[in-house]
Amino acid sequence: MPMETMQDLFVDEIKDLYSAENQILKALPKIIKAVQSPQVQQALSEHLRVTEGHVRRLEQIASQMGKRPSGKKCMGMEGLIEEGKEALKEGKDPDVLDAALIGAAQKVEHYEIAGYGTARAHAMQLGEQQAVTLLEQTLEEEKEADQKLTELAEAFVNQRAAQDDDEEMEDGRDGQQMMRQTTSRRM
Repeated sequence: MPMETMQDLFVDEIKDLYSAENQILKALPKIIKAVQSPQVQQALSEHLRVTEGHVRRLEQIASQMGKRPSGKKCMGMEGLIEEGKEALKEGKDPDVLDAALIGAAQKVEHYEIAGYGTARAHAMQLGEQQAVTLLEQTLEEEKEADQKLTELAEAFVNQRAAQDDDEEMEDGRDGQQMMRQTTSRRM
């Protein structure tokens, strides 16, 4: 669809967000399953439920404009989800994987915050007050999800992941010290 007017741009943004949210609905259950922390699982499960509401709001906005929200693939979200899949493949330590998945989820949230903020600004410019209200509601939920993930990461997830690093460093130092002791005994 060519974008010749602000209305065209707005419709394109709604379609892009709709694609992004549906990609998240597919990817999030795998991430929830892979996360070890019950608190992180709960936060992501809650956001999965909330995301279903985001899809319904986008469908409502599109319907009010006499458009279908489908027909476009959000390439940005596809890339972010691929990064999350890489973390799933590469993450061996459960605590480090939790920290990586929170980071991946926050990248998704920040992308959505930017998208919903832009769409809301364009809806305001177009005088689409009902769309503004719906987009604002979703924008606030995305910010809340991001804040919750930040709180979990700072409260314990990142600390646990860093403890694993500290233990490995201590093990490495202990091993080096033992090698030095063994070597000095031989001399």
